[in-house]
Amino acid sequence: MSDHTYKKVEIVGTSQTSIEDAVNTALKKASESIHSMRWFEVKELRGNIDKDHVDHWQVTMLVGFTLDD
Repeated sequence: MSDHTYKKVEIVGTSQTSIEDAVNTALKKASESIHSMRWFEVKELRGNIDKDHVDHWQVTMLVGFTLDD
């Protein structure tokens, strides 16, 4: 196994459907400009309430990726 150096960036995904959809939407968009993504960590989870129910999910996460050699 070779040695690697990683970097983490913070991104925020949103969805009206679910937490999982918010994460996947954010990762898909991030993959357009960040390559070699390896993991994510959920940092914060928030939701917007409208008429006594969750109207919108917001997930703040750190994404780890490998730096180029």
